[in-house]
Amino acid sequence: MKKTTKQLTYSALFLALAFILPFFTGQIPAIGSMLSPMHLPVMLCGFVCGSPWGLAVGFIAPILRSLLFTMPPMLTAIAMSFELAAYGLFCGIFYGMLKHKLAKTPALYLSLIGAMLCGRIVWGCAQFLLLAAKGDSFTFAAFMAGAFFNAVPAIVSQLILVPAIVILLEKVSKVDVSV
Repeated sequence: MKKTTKQLTYSALFLALAFILPFFTGQIPAIGSMLSPMHLPVMLCGFVCGSPWGLAVGFIAPILRSLLFTMPPMLTAIAMSFELAAYGLFCGIFYGMLKHKLAKTPALYLSLIGAMLCGRIVWGCAQFLLLAAKGDSFTFAAFMAGAFFNAVPAIVSQLILVPAIVILLEKVSKVDVSV
């Protein structure tokens, strides 16, 4: 199968997962926002399909899900689109740079942590601009709470699941990660 066809197929799968996974946590919004189920498939897309595909899936998923299912609310979806686009983009970029210089596991973790930091900064900037446009404020304390303190369960699950799934995909299906 051609590289582009594989990337398109996997990207469609990750986009579908970004739509489906929030249904498992959506009944209890506090758990959904704590676990951030949409983030996992976007990060995986960045690793498996590369940065352009990760960026596209990350940007499209929250807005399209908001339009189809009204969740997340549109203002939240817009900020999430930039955040998730950054996750997909930077997972692909960082892993593409590091996988040839480091062993697989350190390259995966460094790429993931770097992408998580970049995505949270992008989310903070998007939140700041969106709230400023509404006449509201977004403080540094609100940024820290939303990006880090309240997100600890999501951060832990991402650090456990994303590298494990990428390694599993490479072993089982012979996926050339970050093609």
